[in-house]
Amino acid sequence: MTKHSPVDQNPTAPASSTGTRAGPGVVPDFTAPPPGRRRTRYAVAGTGHRAGMYVTALTGEHADVGELVAWLDPNPARIDYYDAYVGQALGSGAPAGLPRYGPEDLETMIAEQAVDSVVITSVDRTHAELVDRALRAGADVVVEKPLTTDAAGCRRITAAVADTGRDVVMTFNYRYAPRNSSLRRLIGSGAIGQVTGVHFEWALDTMHGADYFRRWHRDKTNSGGLLVHKASHHFDLVNWWLDDVPVRVFASGALRFYGDKNAAGRGMGPRPERGTGAQGDPFSLDLRDDPRLEALYLRAEEHDGYLRDQDPFAPGITIEDNLSVLVDYEGGATLSYSLNAHSPWEGYKVTVNGTEGRAELQVVERGHLQLGTDGGIDLDPSAAHAQLADEIRPTGHRLVLQRHWSRAEEVPVPEGIGGHGGGDAILLKDVFRRELRVGEDPLNRSAGYLDGVRAVAVGAAANQSLVTGLPVMVEDLGLGVRLADGQPPAGPAVSP
Repeated sequence: MTKHSPVDQNPTAPASSTGTRAGPGVVPDFTAPPPGRRRTRYAVAGTGHRAGMYVTALTGEHADVGELVAWLDPNPARIDYYDAYVGQALGSGAPAGLPRYGPEDLETMIAEQAVDSVVITSVDRTHAELVDRALRAGADVVVEKPLTTDAAGCRRITAAVADTGRDVVMTFNYRYAPRNSSLRRLIGSGAIGQVTGVHFEWALDTMHGADYFRRWHRDKTNSGGLLVHKASHHFDLVNWWLDDVPVRVFASGALRFYGDKNAAGRGMGPRPERGTGAQGDPFSLDLRDDPRLEALYLRAEEHDGYLRDQDPFAPGITIEDNLSVLVDYEGGATLSYSLNAHSPWEGYKVTVNGTEGRAELQVVERGHLQLGTDGGIDLDPSAAHAQLADEIRPTGHRLVLQRHWSRAEEVPVPEGIGGHGGGDAILLKDVFRRELRVGEDPLNRSAGYLDGVRAVAVGAAANQSLVTGLPVMVEDLGLGVRLADGQPPAGPAVSP
């Protein structure tokens, strides 16, 4: 039987697991489930690579509190991959044979399989519809970022939450990365006084960054662009670090590196239509180089025609690769944010200025890229994923505090566990065991639908600003809820 490895980490992203044992205070305390407690019944909607983290959790560490009972996806090959993994993980030696449904049968699935909660890991543009329908059919929801792609989606979800009173869990895993939690703790301590401004720079390298221009994300209708799909993580971090809400947004950006016009302008010449089978091209991705990508996408093409390895310099790309955003917050701070998707290294830099000093967080997730022997992209874990020695830009993180009239001091950051900076495994505990948590989380890392709306609000407003060239007031988007308190907006309702 084929060996399956449904981990969540995108193979083109930097390897970011930080260890197997977390530092003190990083992982919340949870009690054991009481004897006889019924396991929560989960269905997975969307069986692409993003589903892997949840499938692994529910057949491994969290199998005592939750169980997978159904799949929902239009592509049977992708369901086959995960169903086979579940069978292996549960020791049957054969596929699990869980019931499978198409998107049109979501309500039927929830009723027939007595689903308690739907894990939504589908294409971003489908999130609002699936969340709305799942809640109204009587299930709770766990949804991957972004919550949705635009203001209309936010209105649909907030209305469903208000009408049903059911629960929506947002999986903002970057909150749980100890380096980000440590910055939150530092700001909350008052060490830098009242925050006056934040500068946040995110760099995606030409292995990971290019991947958004190969996949369905390249169509802004599907993803909302990087300002929503990728930056919703980053805007959520700032909202959470400041414990504040955005009120006005201005953005500038364009497609300046990827796409056919940019390739022609730089004289790149003829391009392969897809990466699989291409030789010696550092911007091509061969799906055969990763068994998971081959199973989930290459062998699934016959069912829906979706190509996971499109050329990032092909026509039809409608998202931006260079972006700058200014955000004014209700409490008086201003965020200046930038994202570049064609950097030679990957990581981020955050500077938080306050009335008493300054905090700086610098993270290098991959210091440089090393191509394969043929000059193409290399997904071999011993090469691209290894934290290759780099004396000038070593991988790692550093959090520095400097108060006025004082020397800079480094703030220790404890070890995390799992991917995404050591946050994934901790997030999953909160997702699947939160009813068993001992005490409150002083960092308030668990996120709900309102946090999702607050993050999408910045990206949606920024996208509107890109079109108009003008600043956008967040309240004018008509999100269906007041960001500050989660109450209905004061003005007349905006139609979906």
